[in-house]
Amino acid sequence: MLLSYLAGLGASLGLIVVIGAQNAFVLRQGIKREWVLPVVVLCALSDAVLIFAGVAGIGAAVQGAPLLLQVIRWVGAAFLVAYGFFAARRALHPGALRAAGGTGPAGLAATLGTVLALTWLNPHVYLDTLVLLGSLANAQGAGRWAFGFGAASASALWFPVLGYGARALSGFFARPAAWRVLDGGVAVLMVALAAMLVLG
Repeated sequence: MLLSYLAGLGASLGLIVVIGAQNAFVLRQGIKREWVLPVVVLCALSDAVLIFAGVAGIGAAVQGAPLLLQVIRWVGAAFLVAYGFFAARRALHPGALRAAGGTGPAGLAATLGTVLALTWLNPHVYLDTLVLLGSLANAQGAGRWAFGFGAASASALWFPVLGYGARALSGFFARPAAWRVLDGGVAVLMVALAAMLVLG
């Protein structure tokens, strides 16, 4: 069981420790020190729900519903383009930035809504968690739930490290110019991810 747990932990870390839309948002919230705890908790819980659904065998149903994945792909791409547009606008209009970094703080509901959209409107999250991790878990036989707990543990470890570790960068981001660079990078990343979704 321990080996299955460690296999799940390693496999999940390999998938989530990559700069993507969700990680970029958590990083930004951490640097701004806004709603970090609810953001990292929601990210970890979302991953856990998807991982355990994959372990339970729902990945096969997702693979059998290509139309659903197509809808998620296009809605997700549209959301990423919109998010990238707002990041580009922040980067190009320094007058809209606070000295402490970024525009005025978003409310909790808006922040968590963004987290949910970045997580659940990304078809890759279904392929990574429901299909890939679910398949790897079920290959473990009796250890599949231990694998699932290991995979969920990776998210529970990674998101707090990313969100709270980002505070170490707050000194650098005390300058508005640094936020312009970050938002410019986020804008490029979001549009690139949207293009990847559209092009398959």
